[in-house]
Amino acid sequence: MSTEYSNYIDGGWLESESGGMFEVQNPANADEVVGTYQASTRDDVEAAINAAVAAQDDWAATPGPERGQVLKEAGNLLNARKDEVTETLVREEGKTRSEAAGEVQRAIDIFSYYAEKARDLGGISKSPSAPRKELHTKREPLGTVGLITPWNYPIAIPAWKLAPALATGNTLIIKPASEAPNMTRVIFECLDEAGIPDGVANFVTGSGSEVGAPLAAHDSIDGVSFTGSTAVGTAVAQSAADDLKRVQCEMGGKNPTVVMPSADIDDATDIVGVGAFGTTGQSCTACSRAIVHENIYDEFVDAISDYAESLKVGPGLDDLDMGPHVSESELESTLEYVDVAREDGATLQAGGNEITGKEFDEGYYVEPTVFADVESEMRIAQEEVFGPVLAVLKVSDFEKAVEVANDVEYGLSASIVTQDLTEANRFVDDVEAGVAKVNEKTTGLELHVPFGGYKNSSTNTYREQGDAGLDFFTSTKTVYMNY
Repeated sequence: MSTEYSNYIDGGWLESESGGMFEVQNPANADEVVGTYQASTRDDVEAAINAAVAAQDDWAATPGPERGQVLKEAGNLLNARKDEVTETLVREEGKTRSEAAGEVQRAIDIFSYYAEKARDLGGISKSPSAPRKELHTKREPLGTVGLITPWNYPIAIPAWKLAPALATGNTLIIKPASEAPNMTRVIFECLDEAGIPDGVANFVTGSGSEVGAPLAAHDSIDGVSFTGSTAVGTAVAQSAADDLKRVQCEMGGKNPTVVMPSADIDDATDIVGVGAFGTTGQSCTACSRAIVHENIYDEFVDAISDYAESLKVGPGLDDLDMGPHVSESELESTLEYVDVAREDGATLQAGGNEITGKEFDEGYYVEPTVFADVESEMRIAQEEVFGPVLAVLKVSDFEKAVEVANDVEYGLSASIVTQDLTEANRFVDDVEAGVAKVNEKTTGLELHVPFGGYKNSSTNTYREQGDAGLDFFTSTKTVYMNY
């Protein structure tokens, strides 16, 4: 019998008005139900929004250091539960234990970071044009915000939205992805124990149509921050735009790593391999295209194929190299792209099969997969797969490499492996991506610098994380003082 979990609304753990529930299975063993959650309705969303709106003025008036102290204590409580939370994340989302532990630590660090930032919130002073005047700005919270988060980083992404929203004095309602809602619930347990006032932060589980859509469209919501697919993010942005509310959407990616002749093949293989197959390829910044100079193409294809075949796949709790897909539908989607790539004429070099037999039969496992002879117009080189599938493309020179890197609708993360300083700098200048890396994997982000994409990877409005994470959740007021 799995544990039944409630919504958190107005400082209390409440069941949905609908009385309905939904189950979440362990992706390593679908027979194991790891939690049962509220199938919430629009009435639950309305109750959460009403609570947040009622609490907004008092929370905005709470001094920044006091708000920061709540965040600090929540982070400390999360840290005290790190091992337990790590195992819960593995059972719900499927990451390896090492990957999950790193993500939980990131959430702890995010709360610590924004706890300190809450002390420094303020504006800037400027010189006025006349004597006996003062000219400065001040930051004010947006008001009440809606947060919609994905399943692939089920504690880090909620943390990097929740923490800056609360630090800056906003009240909020968060809807986590139904595939992995427990990590957000754990954060709310910590916030509740840390003393967050009633109504300031609210947690509602359920479907996108019943919870996400009405949250984004509600006229009492002043801003919406979304992370997920480009299709859903576009719909969220369009809905939010109806009453001109502020919106921030971080969406899909088709991230390239360019490998030039000066690169060390072993280093390049590790950089591409970790970026492509880490977290089972279920990352918006995962490397799904290796764009390789023709002089080293064959050598690289052999090396990355060997790398893929060497990876050990299994349950995340065994802490092997790669865990399962999060769900059966994600597994099926990846296998469909394998078929599409074959039909389009790409050469399967490694993997490409569902893993079955013994302990694999009840989980959602796929082999790390490498395709060679990929052309830029093929679907495998254009569409986000969101699985451990790497397309390797051949190019004749640096200029062609950058052209191919930019030849997609996305622009989230991109990297180059080279020992040529000119190539490195030109790549940073010319690549169409919000994150550009040199001799690093496309995945992995520092929490104190901005994160966001170009083109269809983002609404191109506000960045997340660092000081930029504070900008979205605040409005600037300019003050003219004549004394």
